[in-house]
Amino acid sequence: MADQSIAGPAKPIRASEGDRSGRARAVILLLCLGLAIAILLSLTSGASDASAVTVFRDWLFGSVPGDAALNARDSLIVHDIRMPRVILGMLVGAALAVCGAVMQGLFRNPLAEPGLIGVSAGSSLGAVVIIVLGGTVLAPVTALLGTLALPLAAFVGGLVTTLALYQVATRRGQTSVATMLLAGIALAALAMALTGILIFMADDRQLRDLTFWSLGSLGGATWAKIASVGPIIVLALAAMPFLARGLNALALGEATAGHLGIPVQRLKYTAIIGVSAAVGASVAVSGGIGFVGIVVPHLLRLLIGPDNRYLLPASALLGASLLLLADAVARTIVAPAELPIGIVTAISGAPFFLWILLRRRGVIDL
Repeated sequence: MADQSIAGPAKPIRASEGDRSGRARAVILLLCLGLAIAILLSLTSGASDASAVTVFRDWLFGSVPGDAALNARDSLIVHDIRMPRVILGMLVGAALAVCGAVMQGLFRNPLAEPGLIGVSAGSSLGAVVIIVLGGTVLAPVTALLGTLALPLAAFVGGLVTTLALYQVATRRGQTSVATMLLAGIALAALAMALTGILIFMADDRQLRDLTFWSLGSLGGATWAKIASVGPIIVLALAAMPFLARGLNALALGEATAGHLGIPVQRLKYTAIIGVSAAVGASVAVSGGIGFVGIVVPHLLRLLIGPDNRYLLPASALLGASLLLLADAVARTIVAPAELPIGIVTAISGAPFFLWILLRRRGVIDL
């Protein structure tokens, strides 16, 4: 009796204490529903009053007599303008969010994202080279590759930057995360300087295109662009879940991960190549869209924890949904004009990111 008065009543021990797998599965199901709602909103939002519901009804039951021209217009807007935009938005949003989660797991740093190690800057440099020089010095290349020229240039730019970064940070078969972060900042600055030189050489039309492109937009989405970058992004995203076990082990340290049988160097190399491909293709078709890759993984870690087996697919779903919603806002808030989507993500993402930093300032050393 005395022991009970000192220790207090015994508490039942739950074997699932700290296990968030059930919650993670529930969140993923909710995110699937949220993505479906975001797709519907995106298909029905815009300067035009064309309705995806009307188009689908006409496809099932036939058009209303006397409204053939109106139905044809709605079908054109939904199928050739909004649908490519929705698919491209899902691909880009999922790619940016998943790549952010992979980078944060790889560097074991909650502030890491593709832009931090120079991938985005290198991809932007490759795209700007085609935009500025594609009609002059590189005209034969653009004529040969056609619509593939821009995404391939962005991918090559990101890949070259990342491989250079990997070579600088790797010594005797070991990659230093600290060196990689510092070298990434330096290479990003160099890529931005070269981009500035190309912008100085651009004419007025190219400057206008580069200005809107740098702020991010899905306005140029077409089926041809999806065909050129879609396979790259899909393959990269399909490979990312296979890194989940290694990223979970890497959280314990490289030495521990190696003892657990994880090929650490191959894991790093695969992650970097995958991120380069996905980010390069995304930057090529959407320009600079910030905060998705850093905010989405943070938000999900608060909900479902750091297990990458659930974090990576959840990041893909939430990233796709958020970018579709941001694009819907960008299309309607100043209709019939269109606000660059990078402005919308920055306005919404920056305050949330500051809140995360303030909430975790006892953990993150600023």
